[in-house]
Amino acid sequence: MNFSTNYIIFPPNKALERAIANSIGMLSAEVAAAAAPDTKVAVADNFRYARGNYEQHRFSSRIFESLRESLEAALADIADAGDPAAKISRAREPLVWAETQNNLGNILAALGQQRRDATLFERAILCFGNALEEFTQEGSPQEWAATQYNLGTANQALGRLLETTQPLKIAVDAYTNALLVWTREKSPQDWMYTMHQLGGTLHAFGKLLKGNRQFQKSVVAYKNALAVLDADNYALELTATHNNRAVTLHHQGESEENPGRLKEAISSYELALTVSMEQQLPIHLAVICRVNKATAQNVLAQLTNDAVLAEEVADEFEVILECFPHALQPLCSKHCEEQREKAQAQLKALSSKVG
Repeated sequence: MNFSTNYIIFPPNKALERAIANSIGMLSAEVAAAAAPDTKVAVADNFRYARGNYEQHRFSSRIFESLRESLEAALADIADAGDPAAKISRAREPLVWAETQNNLGNILAALGQQRRDATLFERAILCFGNALEEFTQEGSPQEWAATQYNLGTANQALGRLLETTQPLKIAVDAYTNALLVWTREKSPQDWMYTMHQLGGTLHAFGKLLKGNRQFQKSVVAYKNALAVLDADNYALELTATHNNRAVTLHHQGESEENPGRLKEAISSYELALTVSMEQQLPIHLAVICRVNKATAQNVLAQLTNDAVLAEEVADEFEVILECFPHALQPLCSKHCEEQREKAQAQLKALSSKVG
């Protein structure tokens, strides 16, 4: 079946932020200065938090290529040309070498997302695999869990890009491994982020398999993440988790042709919208939640032949298009127009039957 278009919100990638912060000292002062994002001009960014897992806000993405070159040079064999003092020896400093592999993997994955390049994701995955040769669950449990998380996120992004299941299977296993160390009691924040990413991976997996079992697992993972989230400390993460859980319920409802599941999705979208508005997050995030909610209502109206709901949906998309054009991405605007026309067509068809 063809699932409705809806929109995922991605929380910040803390691992990528750490990789940049840990590696920026390798760059010259001039190049490092370019790492600061440009805040002189206030321009609405309607794509923020919607690009993917490797979107960057704290630092400028302009330095990714320079960081990649510096990290690869530092990891090159000691026998290679260059200053041996600048090299990181695996034999002398195995854990430093492994952490540098982690940093390089995150930078490569960010470049892979930026360029939509599967080869860069595959190179990132190799880096995380290298790091896991030194980090063990017994000897370096926190570093091992963090690397498993990184491995999961890179494979999740690769699976989304290629629309193939094998990387998503690897991602599920990697996140599950991380949760062996990051428990809710001892590492609640890491546990929450891992549960959120596990939910996203299982949703992507379910879409490819068109299987409700993966959707059900995704909903549970998101529900787990919600258990440690609050609006004051994690406004964005809470909004994203309610929205993304709704996205999964939305697609599960379509797969099952289940009105009850769609109503659950609509309620979850409403919660995401409420948090976003109350916590004054960027307006386009509230618009994303509103578009998603109206799309789910449109599916419900089509499934139940509900003329009243179809009219409400047509009006809602009209309001979104008229009042928030500045907060819509171009493809999202087109989606809203199509959804409005679909609701209007259904309303016309149902009215003619009554007449």
